[in-house]
Amino acid sequence: MFHVERDLGGITALPNELEPPAAAAVVFGDRLDLARRYCAALAAAGVERGLIGPREVPRLWDRHILNCAVVGELMAEGTTVVDIGSGAGLPGIPLAIARPDLRITLVEPLLRRTIFLSEFIEAAGLDVTVVRGRAEQSGVLKEAGGADVVTSRAVAPLAKLAQWSLPLLRDHGRMLALKGVSAAEELERDGEALAKAGAGNATVLECGAGLVSTPTLVISAERLPRAERPSRRAGRSARKSK
Repeated sequence: MFHVERDLGGITALPNELEPPAAAAVVFGDRLDLARRYCAALAAAGVERGLIGPREVPRLWDRHILNCAVVGELMAEGTTVVDIGSGAGLPGIPLAIARPDLRITLVEPLLRRTIFLSEFIEAAGLDVTVVRGRAEQSGVLKEAGGADVVTSRAVAPLAKLAQWSLPLLRDHGRMLALKGVSAAEELERDGEALAKAGAGNATVLECGAGLVSTPTLVISAERLPRAERPSRRAGRSARKSK
């Protein structure tokens, strides 16, 4: 079991076993210390509050922090990002640390998680907004809607994610769903549901290749303006003609 000591700022200090790998210096640059503090917070308060399982502690860098941060490769400078079902802050907080130019809002319904997020963000001095609620709620749509990008990780199957993510996007904005090795299979299974929800140009992208040991697989889909969406009537006619 890892032993973690707390510092006066409420953030935890890393034991030697959890020092960052070489790739972290490349991803986070001069903000690596912030990433270290986040890793420490996850290893201590994150475990104590049930946000991270104890078995995940030895692989926080590779499986969680770096896995999320490399998704910044897909985002232009100044992108507005809404992270739904943020939980312990993944992927939103690693993105905010690696890319301070991003404007990030974390959406999370559970109070104990939003408290953790707010405490870390304040202590670390990050410019990140936390909204308590569910992505589909009108208050969340009002406060966080119109984003360039909506991210998610380990939240729900793709068809459900589309229903939650697309309404928060501006036209031509993108939902980026972090997935595992089954990403292509999930996209094939739920591709029709994505189209019905108003998404187009869906594809599987790879992030962090050559940098992290296991590249991150992301399903990317664009919110189409209503005028560009295939009509349901046309779709039914096409099926009848087969």
